[in-house]
Amino acid sequence: MPLVSLDNTITLALSVRDRHASADWYAQKLGFELLYHMDEAGWSELATRTEGVTLGLGEQSEPTPGNTVPVFGVADIAGARSALEGAGVKFDGATETIEGMVSTATFYDPDGNALMLAQDLSK
Repeated sequence: MPLVSLDNTITLALSVRDRHASADWYAQKLGFELLYHMDEAGWSELATRTEGVTLGLGEQSEPTPGNTVPVFGVADIAGARSALEGAGVKFDGATETIEGMVSTATFYDPDGNALMLAQDLSK
């Protein structure tokens, strides 16, 4: 039995130089649909052609190609984090919250690959 109950959603987060230009590229080339641009957070999100899978674009001045971070949706980020930490899973810093939008927490698999939990606060 898993330690954490995940939602039926996943966001693949990519770092990009220009979220607006990248969002246009993914829409034109792959048919993804823009969900929103959150300029104050440097984040854009698109619906992919796969149900429950979105693409998140995090704007950075020096993006790191190949550094995709899977973001798993959870209903209770504090409980999920506590369960994973109790099992020895390493987290990177505190849980971050954008009020009224999302709380996120980055953690690592045994090989050092970054993964993230996210609780939707917009509902």
